[in-house]
Amino acid sequence: MDQKIGIKDLFKIFITFFRIGAFTFGGGYAMLPIMQREVIDRKNWIKEEELIDIYAVSQSLPGVIAINSSTFIGYKLAKKKGAVAATLGMIMPSFIIITIIAMLFKRLEDIPIVQAIFRGIRPTVVALISTAAIKIAKSAIKDKVALLIAVAAFITSIVFDIHVIFIIIAGAILGIVLCNLFPGLLNSNAKKGVKNK
Repeated sequence: MDQKIGIKDLFKIFITFFRIGAFTFGGGYAMLPIMQREVIDRKNWIKEEELIDIYAVSQSLPGVIAINSSTFIGYKLAKKKGAVAATLGMIMPSFIIITIIAMLFKRLEDIPIVQAIFRGIRPTVVALISTAAIKIAKSAIKDKVALLIAVAAFITSIVFDIHVIFIIIAGAILGIVLCNLFPGLLNSNAKKGVKNK
């Protein structure tokens, strides 16, 4: 996006994240594949590698990953104003919808059609998250070392009850150690990234 940011640009950011927030069901992680499609595939605002880094940082911070990610992306696009526009766009649909549902919940929760809808939405959300994870893995895992770290992190998160932030920190430390022990590792990965572009 251009350095000169106008009202129209901020409105585009707001509308994009409003759409992401409005058409996602199933929580913060369910927004990630839709966010990926909007900001990378459709808008080409950021690169896939940047989105992976944003996800990692957002996950390690307090708050919902989708909102944290939208704030990061908005700031990258248009600094503070972009961050505000993206964050408001992301949370506004949820605020409106949950307010309406809160007022009508007692009337709706026992209706069979409502229960059937959510029963169908849940597995769909799982499929969408899995699809996004596979796409991210293709960009992030480019060698055996990255694959080993990913497998170790996956097993650790499944087998042990360890907070995700500690797994991310462990991955960061492991990356630093490996790059210090094998200085050529980082350079070889960078060259691979350049060749892939």
